[in-house]
Amino acid sequence: MSVAQRGPAVATTVSPPVPARRPSPGPAKAVVVIAPLSLTIALGLWGIRRQNTMWGDESVTYQLAHRDLSQIWLTARHVDLVHALYYAVMHEIFGLFGGGLLTLRLPSVLAMSVAASGVGLLALRLAGPRAGLLAGLVFPLLPQVQKYAQEGRSYAMVCALVTWATYALLVSVPHRARWRWAVYGSTMLLACLLHEFAVLALVAHGVTLVVSRLPRPVLRAWSVAAAGIVAGLLPLAIRSAAQSEQVSWIGGPVRLQYFLVVAVMGVACARAPLAVRGPVRLSALAVPILVLPGLLLLITSLVKPLFVDRYVLYSNIGIALLLGAWMDYFHRRQRSSRTAWIAAVAVLAALVQPSLSLRTPQSRSNDTIAIGAAVREEGGPGDGLLYLPGRHRTLTAANPEDTRFLTDLALAQDPVSSNTLAGTELPARDIAARMLEFDRIVAVRAGGVNAPTNAQEEAKTSTLRRYFHEYGTTHVHGARITVYVRDDVPSPQTGPRANSPGASGGVTR
Repeated sequence: MSVAQRGPAVATTVSPPVPARRPSPGPAKAVVVIAPLSLTIALGLWGIRRQNTMWGDESVTYQLAHRDLSQIWLTARHVDLVHALYYAVMHEIFGLFGGGLLTLRLPSVLAMSVAASGVGLLALRLAGPRAGLLAGLVFPLLPQVQKYAQEGRSYAMVCALVTWATYALLVSVPHRARWRWAVYGSTMLLACLLHEFAVLALVAHGVTLVVSRLPRPVLRAWSVAAAGIVAGLLPLAIRSAAQSEQVSWIGGPVRLQYFLVVAVMGVACARAPLAVRGPVRLSALAVPILVLPGLLLLITSLVKPLFVDRYVLYSNIGIALLLGAWMDYFHRRQRSSRTAWIAAVAVLAALVQPSLSLRTPQSRSNDTIAIGAAVREEGGPGDGLLYLPGRHRTLTAANPEDTRFLTDLALAQDPVSSNTLAGTELPARDIAARMLEFDRIVAVRAGGVNAPTNAQEEAKTSTLRRYFHEYGTTHVHGARITVYVRDDVPSPQTGPRANSPGASGGVTR
């Protein structure tokens, strides 16, 4: 066949293969955010009232948040400056939604829910969607997280801010935009202003960046942000150092066992070949934030005891990340998911009892509502009232009606007008003189607390010992209420227990 006889040539174009479209991260991210958020809110609302009880630290929040902003500031200049910003925030929340028990605790529930979503997003960015979902769901199940999600103190808010500051740090590493570093710095500074020991998370962040061997510009940007955070915190740290008496109650590490257990568990999980996504490995972020803050507090405690587990509550971010990533690794390694399901059910079953106990009054060191009710029951109109020591006047201050008909024998100026937590007391001689004017005195002692050896406290105890005898004692959670009667009075003539059966025998509950 000649060339002329051939048909026209057909030009064919070979198209390159169309790359497979990656699934949109939107649905996965939504699940990672919503599922932990919902679980944390559900657990936070479960038993949030704790049988209508309130413990001592929450009572302080409750009292100060009901003062106006100027009074909060004047009080913070003398005591509790480290929590001043939190009290101001709660004052505004009380103004908007009322100052009840639910309003006291709901901000912590919401803050911990936001933290749980942040933990999920951290693990999503570092190890993938499944690790993100698992870490976000593990976080609200941790006993310490459940506890402080239902407490009217600043620790849940601090935990949420540290979580999202950590996420802002991760986002800033590859993009290096100045505004992202500004977001990181301002979020961390706000966390530190709510509680100074959040600055220990800043140290953990620095270690993460160093061990990840990131470029110098990233380290330089973090250093600038860290310097700004420290500079912003420094005035508060200097002023609050003069109030170190506030932590004088710490005789040694408080609840150290939990920290040690989760630290060992986290380091063990980090030894597994966890998934890696991006320039920062999950273990390089999680292990420092889990271990370093608590370890630094323990080292500081060699000089001055400062370790309390709630001060580094945000270290739970690290254990949740490591457990979530480890479970993701375990799931990928196992051909059958039966073992994983059995393990998950066993863990949930083991968490039932701790979760139930955290929602009882006994889960806290005292119950100010019960203490106030016992004072009201044991005292009668015209009786004297004595606090041993005087700083525990806060134990009955949440409900002034409990002590309305009693005379506070040592009080010189009430807490509000004196801009203090517990008011100011009379000189020792005046206290003793006032005590001798009463036939019956109701004394409030905090459980397991020794009265300080100052002149006022010595005057109280010596006068009771010389001129009064114990009539009856009522034990309530965190305190004991004792009625004393003058030695020259044969039997009490006032008070609801005067004619009760067996009253003369010194009733103990």
